[in-house]
Amino acid sequence: MTADYRSFYRHRKVMITGGLGFIGSNLARQLVELGADVLLVDSMIPDYGGNFFNIQGIEDRVRVNVADIRQESTMNYLVRNRAVIFNLAGQVSHIDSMRDPYTDLEINCRSQLSILEACRRHNPDVRVVFAGTRQVYGKPDFLPVTERHLVCPTDVNGINKAAGENYHLLYNHVFGIHACSLRLTNVYGPRQLVKHNRQGFIGWFIRTAVEGGEIQVYGDGSQLRDFVYVDDAADAFLRAGASDGCDGGVFNVGGQSPISHRELVAMLLEVAGTGRVEFVEWPAEKKAIDIGDFYADSSRFAAAVGWKPTVPMREGLERTIAFYREHLSRYLNPVPEDLAGIL
Repeated sequence: MTADYRSFYRHRKVMITGGLGFIGSNLARQLVELGADVLLVDSMIPDYGGNFFNIQGIEDRVRVNVADIRQESTMNYLVRNRAVIFNLAGQVSHIDSMRDPYTDLEINCRSQLSILEACRRHNPDVRVVFAGTRQVYGKPDFLPVTERHLVCPTDVNGINKAAGENYHLLYNHVFGIHACSLRLTNVYGPRQLVKHNRQGFIGWFIRTAVEGGEIQVYGDGSQLRDFVYVDDAADAFLRAGASDGCDGGVFNVGGQSPISHRELVAMLLEVAGTGRVEFVEWPAEKKAIDIGDFYADSSRFAAAVGWKPTVPMREGLERTIAFYREHLSRYLNPVPEDLAGIL
């Protein structure tokens, strides 16, 4: 696939669920620059990451609908005439899913059916790109993890995300809805939720470093992960949304190379010039669902659409730290004026 995938979006009607969140808003910025007609749908559930400040500077170039994707009548209306739906809405906290499994079930399973049924009945020609997760694999049996790995989640979130993913594949195979799933590893970058630490550790580490605090690393920090800068993740969605070759497939979207938590924190503290680190014992509730070392093989996706991560870890951290140094208060205490001109 060449740069033509970017011209595909000019004047194209697209919708992003979870569009005021982390990945959704960064994706929206790229789509606006490509000339797309962009509709953002977000429920703005507190603590889930939706933030009107995420679309500062493009608020007059997108449409925003504050709605819950579980609302069937609303989805029946919103999916009409959209050529591509980037389905990023979801509950992504592993810890929250264990504490409140029913809410996770509602958002990551039932709501996915609401979207897909709306598409089947009112826009059967649409393409849907689902934001999957590497969490569906559970503890890896081999590394790097390919899409052939057994799906065996270690938490409620992983189970429900796997179910949501399979609904998309089913609707592709049976009802002809063009759908695929991108199994994302650890995405980081500007506009990520940093108000609390329940949606992954990388955002919390970055906030702590910016504030000059103490980053707590569990165990000896030897566990390996791969990371994807958010602009690279957004590019993955753009490529999948423009490609017939992704229909009905699942694809890993992983980082350039794995890095240990210890090495990551050392790099982060060096880039930030502030903060410190302490190695602590694992909390029991987190140790119980930890997957150990994980890094993905993204060669299937590379072969399908030519995607590869381009932003090195250090550069990504530099960009992210600079962003939060300027805007951190907007992510800790969003202010009412962020609504101005949007609602």
